Amino acid sequence: MIGQSTPKADDLMVLLTVARLGKFKAAANVLNTTHTTVSRRISELDKALGGRTLVRGPQGWELTPLGATALRIAEEIERSLSHLADYTDETPGLRGIVRVSTPDGIGSRFVSPAAVKLQQDNPSLSVEVVSSTRRASQHRSGVDIEVVIGRPSIRQTMFVPLSEYYLRLYATPHYLERNGTPETIEDLRRHSFISYIEAELQVTEIGRIGAGLPEPKSSFKSTGIFSQVSAVKGHGGIGLLPSFLVDPDSGLVPVLRTQFARKHLIGAVVRTDSAASPSVQALVESLRTEMRARAKELAQ
Repeated sequence: MIGQSTPKADDLMVLLTVARLGKFKAAANVLNTTHTTVSRRISELDKALGGRTLVRGPQGWELTPLGATALRIAEEIERSLSHLADYTDETPGLRGIVRVSTPDGIGSRFVSPAAVKLQQDNPSLSVEVVSSTRRASQHRSGVDIEVVIGRPSIRQTMFVPLSEYYLRLYATPHYLERNGTPETIEDLRRHSFISYIEAELQVTEIGRIGAGLPEPKSSFKSTGIFSQVSAVKGHGGIGLLPSFLVDPDSGLVPVLRTQFARKHLIGAVVRTDSAASPSVQALVESLRTEMRARAKELAQ
């Protein structure tokens, strides 16, 4: 990297945080500073390196090739600091930090329990989970494991299939009593529909359009799956939901169950520079174990 001066380590750590979270505001909150300060520190880093480290993408800030190189150095600094802390920690077992990016529904139901179970046997292990429903990116960094929907086609990664799940249609009995129960897919045009905001959805297969469903008369849209579940439970319409989020006591009933279902693969993308880590390997295996043990939830 050829720049005008040696980059500051603190600026590299700011880049590391932005790369993980994708947004200046989110990074500022984590770093206990301001959006303006984060922007200024990135500008100073760009000046020192002689080029841009970040570009704005559809889901937030993404790394340029120069940024990816700078980030690897930032990660080395972070690992060195972590190793230094390990010298004072005599607790046996796995240690360090494993960072996971995951869709929020999968994260709450499967990633968090798997991580907590692993930590119970490894008290020096830390896990950070970032909610993100996006495709694995060739230049995404700052996380060790990306839990994704579908099989990615990117280089320099290891892909581990974890399970499959179903998207189905659900509503409350109250909504169906007031608005009628659809008998065909085309009948959905006469209903209110609950799903993602299509323009902000990177994994299009899990949205209404990607699922091949017709335009409804009205809609409730959200970037968060739990807001969608809440809207369906509030009698707001027919929702396109992962079946594993619909508990038997949720009060929701399936709609067009024999006519509509979409099956999707859940997998873990592991960067090659993280794949050798025993902690990363252990968390991936804990995820596989958690999903195998709860296969009935995912198959319903």
